[in-house]
Amino acid sequence: MAYTAINKSTSYFNTVTYTGNASTRSITGVGFQPDWCWFKSRGDTNGNMFYDAVRGATKVLVSNATNAEATESNGLSAFDSDGFSIGSAAGENANNQPIVAWNWKANGTGSANTDGTINSTVSVNQTAGFSIVKYTGNATSGATIGHGLGAVPKMIITKNRDEGGGNQDWCVYHVSVGANKGMFLNLQNSPDTNAKYFNDTTPTSSVFTVGNNLGTNGSGDNMIAYCFAEKSGYSKFGTYTGNGNTDGTFVYTGFKPKFVMYKRYSASGNDWIIVDSKRPGYNVNNKELYANLNSAEGTTDLLDTLSNGFKLRRTHASANADGSTYLYMAFGQSLVGSNNIPNNAR
Repeated sequence: MAYTAINKSTSYFNTVTYTGNASTRSITGVGFQPDWCWFKSRGDTNGNMFYDAVRGATKVLVSNATNAEATESNGLSAFDSDGFSIGSAAGENANNQPIVAWNWKANGTGSANTDGTINSTVSVNQTAGFSIVKYTGNATSGATIGHGLGAVPKMIITKNRDEGGGNQDWCVYHVSVGANKGMFLNLQNSPDTNAKYFNDTTPTSSVFTVGNNLGTNGSGDNMIAYCFAEKSGYSKFGTYTGNGNTDGTFVYTGFKPKFVMYKRYSASGNDWIIVDSKRPGYNVNNKELYANLNSAEGTTDLLDTLSNGFKLRRTHASANADGSTYLYMAFGQSLVGSNNIPNNAR
């Protein structure tokens, strides 16, 4: 059994769904006061909208675009004790549209962190291995930023909130790809081998290192980073190899996944695909969305979410091409003792 300090995963991550009404309202049922809310309107082409408590309510970024941070007065207006308040903005509350919101708990608006050569503001939940980090770039290769996790991050998503000499891509570090490469949450690209993103330096339990790229360290630019450490029985960041078969690869996580995002990184032209256990609520999970696209929800059979991992059920190159490698991030929680249930439990 994979032991964990997290007895109730819904205290740290939860998915809520609702139907938009284009009117000011509060959405409850998250189970905690969220600090990072990711919205997607499932039936139309509105974008993936990001809000967090460190940047503050109404401050939105879009993961499928390079746009600088904007103020959306009709978007998320408050982080509430059991959810959030929203206005009439289409991406968060389009009339008669089904909406999904994925929610993570950090620790409010954050506090000062001086662990790195660049001071940061950090909202951190060490139990769940999640922090939101705000800092100002200095364009100096080898600069370090404190993340507050007390553990080595396995994945980091960064965004230049300003124009940065031209709107910038979302830069991603993933432990399986390495610190000498950059990936991009808004693109289909394969990794770019270049130290300018994360300085070819593996993060430590206190800091992550950046190069001089505008996407991770623009001079004088306002930056945000979402950092994740792996927690047994709750979160997992790794890779799998596809087999090109509908009886696809099984990926062991040690818990029943509630959220999985994955991407083929051994070749370009592949999306960041998201599935969760809330929208269909059954196997085969066939409700995909995309971090890098504004597309409406798809309905292709993708995978089974099992008691201790997930199993691919698609032969398409973006999910399960024979011999191709894929990275993933997953969140969820098994009941105590269930991590030893055979992987054919469905």
